[in-house]
Amino acid sequence: MRDDTLVEWREWGPEAFAEAERAGKPLLLSLSASWCVACDEMDRTTYADPRLAGHLKDGFVPVRVDVDRHPRARERYNMGGFPSTVFCTPGGRIITGAGYMTPDGLRSAIDTVRETWDAKGAEAGRVPRALRDPDPPAGPVTADIEAHFVEQVAAAFDEEFGGWGTDAKFPLPRTVEFAAKRDTDRAARTLDAVRTHLYDTYDGGFYRYATNRNWGGELHREKLLDENAALVRAFATGYLHTGEDAYRETAEGTVEYLTNDLWTGDAFAGSQAGGDYYTMAPSARESAEPPVVDDTVYADRNGLAADALFRFGAYTDDERATRYAERATDRVLDTLVADGEVTHFDGEDAESGLLLDTARVLLGLTAGVQATGEDRYLDAARDVADSLLGLQADDGAFLDGPAEGVGLLDRPLRPLDANVEAADALLDLAALAGEDRYREAATDALGAFAGAYPRMGAEVAGYGAVCARAVYDPLVVETPPAGTDLHRAAWRVADHEKVVVPGDREEAVVVRGDHRSAPASTPDDLMARAAEARPEDVIGE
Repeated sequence: MRDDTLVEWREWGPEAFAEAERAGKPLLLSLSASWCVACDEMDRTTYADPRLAGHLKDGFVPVRVDVDRHPRARERYNMGGFPSTVFCTPGGRIITGAGYMTPDGLRSAIDTVRETWDAKGAEAGRVPRALRDPDPPAGPVTADIEAHFVEQVAAAFDEEFGGWGTDAKFPLPRTVEFAAKRDTDRAARTLDAVRTHLYDTYDGGFYRYATNRNWGGELHREKLLDENAALVRAFATGYLHTGEDAYRETAEGTVEYLTNDLWTGDAFAGSQAGGDYYTMAPSARESAEPPVVDDTVYADRNGLAADALFRFGAYTDDERATRYAERATDRVLDTLVADGEVTHFDGEDAESGLLLDTARVLLGLTAGVQATGEDRYLDAARDVADSLLGLQADDGAFLDGPAEGVGLLDRPLRPLDANVEAADALLDLAALAGEDRYREAATDALGAFAGAYPRMGAEVAGYGAVCARAVYDPLVVETPPAGTDLHRAAWRVADHEKVVVPGDREEAVVVRGDHRSAPASTPDDLMARAAEARPEDVIGE
């Protein structure tokens, strides 16, 4: 929280809601993040106005919500970006909300909310539709889902500037990965645009997004660990499928940024703020203070970072990347995981058992097993997966956390993106552990959303990729121990959706469903076996 604000903020938690109930006042929730430039600006202007601070003190219970530390609050009260300014009842129901607000805008909102509160009281609040009717339409998981997203990726592609979108441009790394295997040219053109416009060639790392279709306009220059990790993986995937050195070099530069600027000593920090620093010439940056780094170690973001670095290290024989992935994974296991339950970060107000943490830590662990062959990662993955299965609802979807907490937290969500990541990790674990129950749980989670796929667009193409893995069975390569020539060759098979299973064997075997290839004793033999194991060639055997 900035020193500029004059508002007497309460922390998000039961005390603030209890105070509002006792006082008969609505709450003002200010959702912000340490990396958010607009949040700082609103603190310096709107919340530094003494009259507004006085009005808030008299008529409201003002609560500052760190959206990185409280992801479930973020998902329920987000007004489309940060800052989000939300007025709600003591029961957590939303009266009204907006994003950034000027002093005049907030003053007008305060007056309107006071009138509404005086007239209706707690009845003025509403529950968002996603929480009133959270069940997604279920359906069968079929090959048609992948085909739908192939069409969407082509139809929604910006042929002039690359990427997907007609206004702001986001990098959409999961969509890039889907396309890398199925529409390589469009994936490559998007990687080229992201590398040209969003990559910081001086300090390394990626900015968040561009406000214009042509990747220009105002760049949102914050650097978040999870978004950078996802782009490391996307560029590594691009390199795997194309052999283009520029993609490897961009991923390598981002790994360098993560392991230097965001490295806390034993894991990765959550984010680095944006700001004018990034618009300076390199010579000016040398003497300038870089934007603040939030050194909180978040389980979900470190899980994604480990997944990306394990994969990049395996594709390129970059031992440094693998070593940092191991160190971050070990830190998370030592301090944030107990009996398979994952805690969001190391702090008194940290939540445990959240879907996003559990799914992404599992992604990191399954990548670690494939890259290193370490049994400790496989044992931990089983424990974390069993905790994940405890979040699965009767309809098959994974809930975003326990149905408890203040505000609207007692109403669980079924987030598509987190369900996709959970299913992806479970499909990997099913192959690594040889346990069908993980595959069944993944398919059930995907099926919970399958009735809605005809209305889904290219931005969620990752769902189509994981559905394809469930339909066709992922390509599995059983290899000798990690580090051997056949193990390294398995990672270079041009299918980033495969599973590599190192073990105590002398030859490699390629598996898809019930099909098992003849043994391969050389890397060339292995590549030939993998080429023969296309889904259309082995389905039905």
